[in-house]
Amino acid sequence: MKRLHIIILLIGALLIGGTSVTAQNNDKQKMTREQLAEAQARHIAQDASLAFNDAVTKQFIQTYCAYQKEIWALGPRIPEVTDSMTDEEVDRILKSRFERSEKILAIREKYYKKYSEFLTPKQVQRVFELDRMMVRRLAKARKETGGKQ
Repeated sequence: MKRLHIIILLIGALLIGGTSVTAQNNDKQKMTREQLAEAQARHIAQDASLAFNDAVTKQFIQTYCAYQKEIWALGPRIPEVTDSMTDEEVDRILKSRFERSEKILAIREKYYKKYSEFLTPKQVQRVFELDRMMVRRLAKARKETGGKQ
């Protein structure tokens, strides 16, 4: 009987311990936008072709995070056009996309100037290229998971 109590206690302890480990893993997977932007910036800064030193890396991360915040401030993405939409709805969406594209271009030009203060033009071009690749990869992952990221 005493053995049965010990086995039940051990099983209970394992179940409780396993639950807390699972909860910790879920917490690690949920990053804030700011944490995601910093992780992206660190990933870009580590690209061998950029060869950033520590000071430039720090400045780049701060600038990249500010860049991301301005992009996020534009609001959510414009919805996709579907066959069931009216011509007026499609027209409104297209015009909204043009406006958003212009705003994004203005932000990119602004940050090109900021990056140019501490990066070479080739490094800036590579930063934008890596950023674009990362955005595509995240969009693809979002589509594959049904938009739940």
